[in-house]
Amino acid sequence: MSKASIRQLHTYVGLFSAPSVLFFALTGALQLFSLHEAHGAYRPPAIIEKLSSVHKDQVFALGDHYPPEVPDGAQAQPRGAGGPPDHAGHDGDEPGPAPLVLKVFFLVTALCLTLSATLGLWMGVTQTRQKRTAWLLLFAGTLIPAALLLL
Repeated sequence: MSKASIRQLHTYVGLFSAPSVLFFALTGALQLFSLHEAHGAYRPPAIIEKLSSVHKDQVFALGDHYPPEVPDGAQAQPRGAGGPPDHAGHDGDEPGPAPLVLKVFFLVTALCLTLSATLGLWMGVTQTRQKRTAWLLLFAGTLIPAALLLL
């Protein structure tokens, strides 16, 4: 294979996969700080919860996204019984600074990946001679996952 054909193949593969890469980078960045889960007084927007379910479970979950209200005097479901996992340490203490620094590092990585994929999309559709093929691959890479979610 020549360098030109490898470059063209790289462009086509990138155009097809970039929408999914962007989706996973952005929804993963939201999940780093549990912005997809209700905790305390915070209730995430339904779209963030739905997109998170696509990221984690490959399902665009429709319907109610908040746990039912626990009546006064009733006991809430224990964490280990189907509730969200306890991310704070095993003994209930808050995590130290290292996990926060790692989360920030992964957030920066997700943002860099988003920027890189966006620039790659721009280059892929503007710097190729086969613009129609480039746009078709981009649309296919966007529409195929969306259609599979609806099946």
